[in-house]
Amino acid sequence: MTAKDRETEEAHLSNNINVESQAGSTCEPDLNIPSSVVGREKGQNWGWMLSGIICLNVLILGCALASGSAHNDVNIKTTDLQMYLIVLLLLTSLWMIYYTIFTSRKENAVVYQDAHAGPVWLRGGLVLFGLLSIIMDIFKIASYVGYLHCDSAVKVAFPVVQLVFILVQTYFLWIHAKDCVQLQSNITRCGLMLTLSTNLVVWMTAVTEESLHQTTVPDYPENITKLSKRSEYIVKASYGDSECKCSHTSCSIFKEAYYYLYPFNIEYSLFASAMAYVMWKNVSRVADEHGHHKIKFSLKDIFLGPVTGVLLVVAGLATFITYEMEMQKESSDDDDNEKAVMMHFVMNIVIVSLMSISTVIGCAIHKVDHREHVSEKNPTRSLDVGLLVGASLGQFIISYYTIVAMVATEAKGYLNRLNLAWAILMVIQLGLQNFFIIEGLHREPFHEVQTVTVVLNPYVLQPGKELSSLEESDMEKKPNPASTEHGLHGLHGHAAEHRPKLSWKRRVLKEVCVFLLLGNVILWIMPAFGARPQFDHDTETEFYNFNMWAAVVNVGLPFGIFYRMHSVASLFEVFMTS
Repeated sequence: MTAKDRETEEAHLSNNINVESQAGSTCEPDLNIPSSVVGREKGQNWGWMLSGIICLNVLILGCALASGSAHNDVNIKTTDLQMYLIVLLLLTSLWMIYYTIFTSRKENAVVYQDAHAGPVWLRGGLVLFGLLSIIMDIFKIASYVGYLHCDSAVKVAFPVVQLVFILVQTYFLWIHAKDCVQLQSNITRCGLMLTLSTNLVVWMTAVTEESLHQTTVPDYPENITKLSKRSEYIVKASYGDSECKCSHTSCSIFKEAYYYLYPFNIEYSLFASAMAYVMWKNVSRVADEHGHHKIKFSLKDIFLGPVTGVLLVVAGLATFITYEMEMQKESSDDDDNEKAVMMHFVMNIVIVSLMSISTVIGCAIHKVDHREHVSEKNPTRSLDVGLLVGASLGQFIISYYTIVAMVATEAKGYLNRLNLAWAILMVIQLGLQNFFIIEGLHREPFHEVQTVTVVLNPYVLQPGKELSSLEESDMEKKPNPASTEHGLHGLHGHAAEHRPKLSWKRRVLKEVCVFLLLGNVILWIMPAFGARPQFDHDTETEFYNFNMWAAVVNVGLPFGIFYRMHSVASLFEVFMTS
């Protein structure tokens, strides 16, 4: 069998398996619909509507408080927002505890589970980000305790409650992420929407605090530290009056530490929101448990993608650390700063260019692929695609604003030309990567062709031979037990060791997925941990005015950061099915 025949057979086998599983799991519709079913559907519609109203009200009120507390001239204090969050976190935690107890005691509460929802790698990422968020809360508590003698106790209570909430929610989502609840569906919908909106309000609060820490121009010059050559000011965390001093010497250490952990808390909230949304979509759903095939993770025969990806991450980290150290120097000349910004631009151009080239290769492989598109409805996949496209808009906005500013100012100087090239390449890379990931998520997974082993039976009568002659020849040969055992062991050892090699198309797809995954990791790390070339290079700031440009960056960048992490998750999914 040639390589081409084997690829075609694998693709046809994948498509046939999925068609058969879907056909086998499809139930005939019952035309005699009883009145109880009609009443249940009305109750479900009422539950959908009520849960949506709860979500909208919680989100809008949270958005008003978060945006109001961000400005000094608005009479909304940070403690007001934190008190609102404490109420939300406590209510959500109580509901999750109730849900866990109810479903464990009721026999038929969860009859079906969505095999696509909450894969183990997603739940593992949730646990990792949750642990880092807990460490952030511990640092916050240790820092805020030093100000209890002169500031509100709410600032200490909030991280304590958030820590408990993270523990409860992480356990809840790890155990129940796949549930398709059949009992108390309306209460469950409302509880899951409360969970979703609570996580989004926590996300908005964290993003606002992080953005203020990076880009706020404060009203009081004595309370600021201006970073060299940056058109931004960092407000050191204020605890009310400037007379309020920390009662222990470690406040500044804990303060700097927990700001570096904000990106993980932001990602945790978004991961939890996505999983809560999938659970909400799965309430009262009769899921197909037979259409999902277990796929094992393996890097066998995959070499180029991981090696080049790791080298890219290492090079990106080295340039990012050098760039940040130079930007945060209190006394440095303009030439050194421009060299650091140039190095950062060049590194990003190289990363985005290589990712674009590899994405084109992956898209070309998709075009010649024989696998069919997935036809069944899947809330998890629909959410993945929606989040991917929606989150990419943030980076699109920043890139297009940069392109307009650079073209309008005629891109004078090498830094402006590099910035323009980076923005154009970023737009190309985002479009190509979105197409590649969406196409990969909608393809049926590969299934390996099992090689049929034929063992010759010497006792089968052949034409012209009698049984007696076979017995005589067998008695004459009489192999000793040692050699027979050795032969059988060799046969079974060969069968166990034999594994079909990946076809060239599968191997190329996996190489591309791993490389893009690692590329997105380094593109997540740099902005998440403080890289702000949008302010270090001041052409856009001067062209648009600081307040307008800061608003564009502070709105678009959080979505761009989330896009990179969500791309990592989606690329891992494409890798597993390739």
